[in-house]
Amino acid sequence: MATAVRLLRRSLRACEAAPRFSSASQNLVQRVAYNTRVVDVGQPTPQSHPELLAEGEITPGITSDEYISRRKRLLEVLPEKSLAIIASAEQQMMTDVVPYPFRQNGEYLYITGCAQPGGVAVLSEETGLCMFMPDTSKEDVVWQGQTAGVEAAENFFKADKAFPLSEMQKILPELIERSKVVYHNVKTLSPSYKNMDSFRRASLNNKAKDIAYYTDELRWIKSKSEIGLMRESASIVSQSLLQTMLLSRTHREESQLAAKIEYECKMRGAQRMAFHPVVGGGANGSVIHYSRNDGRVKAGELLLMDVGCEYHGYLSDLTRTWPPCGRFSPAQEELYSLILETNKECIKLCKPGTSISEIHNHSVKMLIKGFQELGILEKGKSIQYNYLNPTAIGHSLGMDIHDSVKLSNDKPLEPGVIITIEPGIYIPPVPILKENAPDRYRGIGIRIEDEVLITESGHEVLTASVPKEIPHITTLMNMGSDSMMDAAHELRAASCS
Repeated sequence: MATAVRLLRRSLRACEAAPRFSSASQNLVQRVAYNTRVVDVGQPTPQSHPELLAEGEITPGITSDEYISRRKRLLEVLPEKSLAIIASAEQQMMTDVVPYPFRQNGEYLYITGCAQPGGVAVLSEETGLCMFMPDTSKEDVVWQGQTAGVEAAENFFKADKAFPLSEMQKILPELIERSKVVYHNVKTLSPSYKNMDSFRRASLNNKAKDIAYYTDELRWIKSKSEIGLMRESASIVSQSLLQTMLLSRTHREESQLAAKIEYECKMRGAQRMAFHPVVGGGANGSVIHYSRNDGRVKAGELLLMDVGCEYHGYLSDLTRTWPPCGRFSPAQEELYSLILETNKECIKLCKPGTSISEIHNHSVKMLIKGFQELGILEKGKSIQYNYLNPTAIGHSLGMDIHDSVKLSNDKPLEPGVIITIEPGIYIPPVPILKENAPDRYRGIGIRIEDEVLITESGHEVLTASVPKEIPHITTLMNMGSDSMMDAAHELRAASCS
């Protein structure tokens, strides 16, 4: 018991001692003295937000040199005389005048650093980076605030050329006609260019292709600065989930716990959640992408939370399953132990040269054997496994939750790649498909998910600070007020040191 408490306190200290802001904040005082002119380009700059960005950065942690290098690398891998058209995401509206919170398309952000809607980036050996920026009126500024224009595209985003979006109809058709192949981001196909006759002809002639096959390859291996941002994103969600686990001892409404995790993430610097949190109590945890979050965790039930946050364009993804009441039932512990062992064994396989497919196949063998031993899966009927766990063991993670999706899962892992490892089992309260689990396992859903960075020598688990061992979880859930006060004092001391 004492060992578990010490480990938990160490975990709490590690979470709370993590920095909440980028290293740029360390030099805030010095930079403020030299940056007296605030430049508003519609998103933070080193002048307007010196606590977030260091000099030379376009987005927190990523310099203009890195963005320029990304564009150069993309041109190097594209076929000769190619033209890349990369559109920003469109602003989605909740009602006629009320917008949803905007999130930029990953490819556009990766290439330009511009986090605003409405633009189109064009890239070729001939033009370099040419940015077409939205035309804004004085009324737009009154209602929506300042946005980036042609001047910001050239001076801040370091475009080689920039024009108002209204001039694209005059300029882009000729570039399309002169190119051999037009690559564009299919997911954000923009009306601003898709209705051009030149682009339609390119499409009919099979000359227009998805650029994601190339950008996904570039985004597969993260740079040192990207790894730093993802490590911070993982730290934020880990701290936040740990606090939410503690709250679940007394607050059992799924909606309250969803609100808690979002509050904690944003208080630690996240801009938004990476996806709508999955907060599934009891049988709701057996629904893989459960999103209603309108139930209540009953006594004796498990709680599954799959959560992630976004930190300056980079995402985290973490799942834990635990009993808020403080103890696992025998049936819950049997299933949980199998999933935990699979999680740990699969993480051991994470190293350069192996692949997500190899790790997945190993997880399937482990789980089939375990399910058979528990009487959940009949021997000789392994095809029924997919009814118990229809998900893959993991996926690439980065600027999108499922990053680099065009790449094969057979691709060997390399240092700088970040993936998830997330075995699970999902048994509904009543048989829905062809699975035939014993009654004692009915209504149980368990997933244990970690983020794993592939390193030169093996791997680093970025979410290791969140307890997942049964003794550590039960100790956390059963800490008395005195132990909690001691842990709180240690947390406070760690966060102030």
